Amino acid sequence: MGVISNSDSDGSVQNCINGLEEKLDELRGLLGKTNGDPLRIVSVGAGAWGSVFTALLQDTFGQFRDKVQIRIWRRPSKIVDKATAKHLFEVINSREDVLRRLIRRCAYLKYVEARLGDRTLFADEILKDGFCLNMIDTPICPLKVVTNLQEAVWDADIVVNGLPSTETREIFEEISKYWKERITVPVIISLAKGIEAALEPVPHIITPTKMIHQATGVPMENILYLGGPNIASEIYHKEYANARICGAEKWRKPLAKFLRQPHFIVWDNSDLVTHEVMGGLKNVYAIGAGMVAALTNESATSKSVYFAHCTSEMIFITHLLSEEPEKLAGPLLADTYVTLLKGRNAWYGQMLAKGELSPDMGDSIRGKGMIQGVSAVEAFFELLSQSSLNVLHPEENKPVAPVELCPILKTLYTILISREQSTKAILQALRDENLNDPRERIEIAQSHAFYRPSLLGQP
Repeated sequence: MGVISNSDSDGSVQNCINGLEEKLDELRGLLGKTNGDPLRIVSVGAGAWGSVFTALLQDTFGQFRDKVQIRIWRRPSKIVDKATAKHLFEVINSREDVLRRLIRRCAYLKYVEARLGDRTLFADEILKDGFCLNMIDTPICPLKVVTNLQEAVWDADIVVNGLPSTETREIFEEISKYWKERITVPVIISLAKGIEAALEPVPHIITPTKMIHQATGVPMENILYLGGPNIASEIYHKEYANARICGAEKWRKPLAKFLRQPHFIVWDNSDLVTHEVMGGLKNVYAIGAGMVAALTNESATSKSVYFAHCTSEMIFITHLLSEEPEKLAGPLLADTYVTLLKGRNAWYGQMLAKGELSPDMGDSIRGKGMIQGVSAVEAFFELLSQSSLNVLHPEENKPVAPVELCPILKTLYTILISREQSTKAILQALRDENLNDPRERIEIAQSHAFYRPSLLGQP
């Protein structure tokens, strides 16, 4: 067996650094950056995925300080409660590398004091040290944190939307005030998964990229969606993952190349609508998947039956929204699978079914953040309940609202929103009284003229 010499190793490292710098220079050139003017990347929102995404960029490109500036914005003054501070202290002391880093930064003592209750920690403060409040067990690299929104975004070249969909419109309306004097148009990468339902002047769906466009006036060709089969903490631990960046060709191809890493493969795709809608839908059905898992003691059979039914509903819904939607296969199917298997929405469904949480507690959960599937359940249900969108029922041969062909979505609404039923109702939804094969719902969607351009606010 051959031995790699130090010179060979040093050469490999140098080649890797050179390759990263070339990718950075290429993107800088596309954005018109000159020497002495750093590429400014800002992530808005510091949830688990937003923080990890920013940390990945920092780990990869942060060494080129004269060429790129990477920062993250989060609201100030969010207090870390004592229980979380104690757990954080345990995490720190279980990781020698983290412990040494904090001691070297003269930051360790404040975590000792916080554990004892002698000091109050804040979420933005610990983020600077590499701890996301929604992901305490996964330390990340220290980040440059900005708590003033105007300071964060006013001259940003690339803005990453790491906000929940429920907060996206509000924050980007605020951001638009700071961009009125801009000459150049920023590029925006949205990580948000969820939708809004608007019923006037006609029922239609508003995805996070559309919210950003409406709030800021930034052209849609400059707004992209990044999604994929990934769990934030696992990606930071360099578990192999892939994702798709979707949008106009002008930016999706160079950004896919820029973001691609050996353990995080990014492809590009033109079908923004399907990927973004599926991003919202998977969270809806993940809550139900968690309920089924808990109620059946992790029965693989029950979970697979649920998977068959929920994916058929997802396919049906996307055929209402897009004339020729991307098939629920490959990365799209994998993204749905991993979200149903593991993630905050599936966890939330499990906790509801076990009685450890209740819908009355709201959809913002300590240590997890926003459970985005809850608002998406309400939005999709409201939208697909409108009689103006009626479709022909395949057996009854009469017009019905599209939601009538989505029994799982209807049941989730009665559990989470109207609170008319307990979580056990989700099992009944699987026992289709008509014994319809989920394939039939898919065939209905694919063979009938169900596409409704109005659902996306299009003429």
